[in-house]
Amino acid sequence: MLIDARELDDGSRIDADLAIIGAGPAGISIARAMAAPGTQVCLLESGGLDSAAEIQALYQGESTGIDYPLAATRLRRFGGSSGHWGGYCRPLDPIDFEARDWVPLSGWPFGREALDPYWEAASRAVENAPARYEDLDYWAANTGEPLVHWRCGRIQTRLFQFSPPTRFGEHYRGELEQARDIHVLLHANVTRIAALPSAAAVDHLDIQTLTGRRHRVHARRYVLAAGGIENARLLLLSDDIAPAGLGNQHDMVGRCFMEHPHLGGFADVVITDLQRLPRIYREQVMVDGRAARVSYVPDPDYLRRTRRLNISFTMSPIGDLHDDAATRTDPALSRQLDMLAAARPFLADQAPTSRPDASAGAGVRMGIGCSCEQVPNPDSRVTLSGDTDALGLRRTRLDWRLTEQDRRSLVGNIEALGAALAAAGIGRMRPKLADDGIWEQRVAGGSHHMGTTRMSDDPKRGVVDRNCRVHGTDNLYIAGSSVFPTGGSANPTLNLLALAYRLVDHLQGQPA
Repeated sequence: MLIDARELDDGSRIDADLAIIGAGPAGISIARAMAAPGTQVCLLESGGLDSAAEIQALYQGESTGIDYPLAATRLRRFGGSSGHWGGYCRPLDPIDFEARDWVPLSGWPFGREALDPYWEAASRAVENAPARYEDLDYWAANTGEPLVHWRCGRIQTRLFQFSPPTRFGEHYRGELEQARDIHVLLHANVTRIAALPSAAAVDHLDIQTLTGRRHRVHARRYVLAAGGIENARLLLLSDDIAPAGLGNQHDMVGRCFMEHPHLGGFADVVITDLQRLPRIYREQVMVDGRAARVSYVPDPDYLRRTRRLNISFTMSPIGDLHDDAATRTDPALSRQLDMLAAARPFLADQAPTSRPDASAGAGVRMGIGCSCEQVPNPDSRVTLSGDTDALGLRRTRLDWRLTEQDRRSLVGNIEALGAALAAAGIGRMRPKLADDGIWEQRVAGGSHHMGTTRMSDDPKRGVVDRNCRVHGTDNLYIAGSSVFPTGGSANPTLNLLALAYRLVDHLQGQPA
């Protein structure tokens, strides 16, 4: 059932067994999984069914570190940011869960095997099941091309499966409209998570609409699923009982904000013969109605040996190279021709392709991009600014910071990919980034907000425990990528959904 909070009588009280703050992928998935006869779920959404400028403006805030477009990176409406999601799905790598002595504050409370039972449910939610993210034999057999044998032990093949992408608000709207046990409250802004005087549990949620109506939601248990920035902001704003904010007794709420820095054009890449690189390594390929493509990811033993961070690369053709006068007059293209000439002696033992779609030029130029893991950094954080929004709430202040370690790891991983391409007889890479540890003034993120309510069994190192329950608050849980202790390099949506279904299992196994 969908209800507009602006149309309820002022001062209404809503009672539920479970209240979920945020109707994005995590919130909608938990609501669908928890709803059952006798269990009432209230799903609260700040926005409506469509975007509206005055609602989106509630995301505006202050950026004091790396310049970051706060309001542009999330959608405040039913379905959340799935409304502009690109559909990239890949599980985090096992090494991402490890405590790595070269990565400060690393280590999840459990290994990736704890999420293995949930990849299928997460894949169904995003319409790309069955989950075949690491079944390399399946993709090789069904594309008809053998996968690349990486000879130097630096790179491994991982795969993205692509969601259509699923727009959760549109795809699940009909189901939620008809659900008797789910009440979706639209235009319902949570202004305070009201704790008991002991702060040991949540008593109720204060709700306000932009039209000025105020309501309260009472539930037995609460799940905060408002996104990687808003989750921290709402805890910090709820400071009437706990002066530092709920769950913030050790000053960890909002700290360790992580993104996936996205870069492109950081190297020249040339391939002598495009057919030496199977299609799935350079474009999306459809198999059994599902799209997939390769993500080039560092080998975990290489990461341990070199003490580097994780990263995901993708490559696509951007044009043929022809050895002619016009090309030779362009300095950049001329350098790439020289790279091809240097590569050819190493390919003498490999027969040239005779396939009909082979390039007729001297070689192929490749476009390359990457998504980088960022070190958890307590100084990269979300706090509250002195400015207030239309609801009278203090706005977000984001101080996103990247470190010298982040930059040097990026440069080293680029060089490792270049070595792997050469050793496999595929092509040559010439990096363009200086190994100086200094980031450019302008860095693009992937709109992946992680780490601000991080998970740890130790309350001094995190905000939630291994079951996503807020330390010290018995009936408050957090869902979404804000609980990630480290971010790896895989896109967060599939992973946060797996965590959401794990949380459902925990909630269903606990007395209300």
